[in-house]
Amino acid sequence: MPDSHHAVYEVCFSRSLIQALAGAGRTPLVAFRVDGEGVLLGGAPARYKAQTAFVPWEDITSVVLWQQRMAGPSMTYVGVQRRAGAPPLPGMNAGLRPGQTTKLAPHIEHDLFLASRPVNRWRLDPHGLQAAVDAFAPGTPVLVRE
Repeated sequence: MPDSHHAVYEVCFSRSLIQALAGAGRTPLVAFRVDGEGVLLGGAPARYKAQTAFVPWEDITSVVLWQQRMAGPSMTYVGVQRRAGAPPLPGMNAGLRPGQTTKLAPHIEHDLFLASRPVNRWRLDPHGLQAAVDAFAPGTPVLVRE
């Protein structure tokens, strides 16, 4: 796998106006990163360290973009489909049981739901994501699930 810094895809959370005025969060928090080692799924800003998960390429079978349908606008998620037997990941939804994730997103498997992050307070560039996956994990598909 090439390890070109140009192919790294990284997006940080944007700071709220209150955070900016208070001087909080001077160090950007990575929301999502794809590099030569794997994929970093950032935790929610308030519990960032406890919820951030790193998934090495050897555990990833695909990168998946999906939508959670809600009463208002849908929420976009990005996640990783992992090999069977991959260790559990920390995250904001780590405590959810399969029945709960089925109610929230019936079209998404439980393990994928847990290995996903909402695209919230950051922007996803599908072309940048695809380029990074192609550079670091050729043959790993980037899938869009409706």
